[in-house]
Amino acid sequence: MSTAGGPAAREGWRTRARRALLGSDLAVDLGTASTLVHRSGRGVVLDEPSLVAVDAATGRLVAAGREAEEMHGRTPARVLTLRPLADGVVTDADLTEQMLRQFVGRAGASPLLRPRMVVCVPTTVTAVERGALEDAALRAGARRVFVLEEVMAAAIGAGLPVHDARASLVADVGGGTTDVAVISLGGVVNARSLRVGGEDMHDAVAAGVRAEHELLLGERSSQHITHTVGAAYPLAQEQRMRVRGRDVRTGLPRTVELSSGQVRRMLEPVVLQLVDLVTAVLDVCPPELAGDVLEDGLTLTGGAAQLQGLPERLRGELGVPVRLADQPRLAVVRGAGACADDVAALEKVLVATPAR
Repeated sequence: MSTAGGPAAREGWRTRARRALLGSDLAVDLGTASTLVHRSGRGVVLDEPSLVAVDAATGRLVAAGREAEEMHGRTPARVLTLRPLADGVVTDADLTEQMLRQFVGRAGASPLLRPRMVVCVPTTVTAVERGALEDAALRAGARRVFVLEEVMAAAIGAGLPVHDARASLVADVGGGTTDVAVISLGGVVNARSLRVGGEDMHDAVAAGVRAEHELLLGERSSQHITHTVGAAYPLAQEQRMRVRGRDVRTGLPRTVELSSGQVRRMLEPVVLQLVDLVTAVLDVCPPELAGDVLEDGLTLTGGAAQLQGLPERLRGELGVPVRLADQPRLAVVRGAGACADDVAALEKVLVATPAR
């Protein structure tokens, strides 16, 4: 009597068992503002702020992610809330490792069956900065780390034909960095990176409100203003919102009304840097690929690319079509996740660290 299912069924069972034994591979978009984790076969399983709360006396991790965010600005003096990354790179290796270890555990990775991990880095990251991120991933539980440029991950996640001879132009506007690149035949033809992003937009709004209204804003308030009435281009209908802060002179709470036009002027210096960055990439685009870019235009990804009017502003400044990717904030982790799901097929866009 033959075994049910035959040889093909048995081989399929062996493959599934082998994958279960090795554990699920992970892809990590470790950003300045937030960290997203993709788990093979399950998609994006974690989306939390890149924030930790630590005991000031012992350095012990008290909370990470959303738990730390809830504590932000409300902790006693002995507990500090910190961001272990700045401008898209590791600034505190120990805290980054502890935070990442927490996130890997929440993503469902087994501490015994160590996963392979795809991590994303800004285009112009230095060898030292990349090494710090790789070490943090290995110490957080990865058995092997693959490095992927954020702009390539963003292009894959946005569904661009990165392996075609036809050029794709993509700009990933994150919390701490903006990466712009022309991609063709599975590689980056030319790219520029600027350590400016959504966090700089929030800082610009906070500085503008202080200068114009003598009002101090908290981090959450400046973020809310940017997301609600912030714009890079005049809106068809003016938007307004009331904002509460602390008066610089009296120290008492006070409320002011802001318009989208006011906030747009506050954001203008940051927006100009983004325009100049994309222009710099276009200026050195090879003539053979310039026609593709003129026809297909620019694809925007990243959370800060959702600033109102940014596609319209770039379209007017650059003279090329501009589109916002579907769910732009998830583009990088989705692209990295595609690589984690099929390392062999996308191996040439990855850089592997030696197995340990």
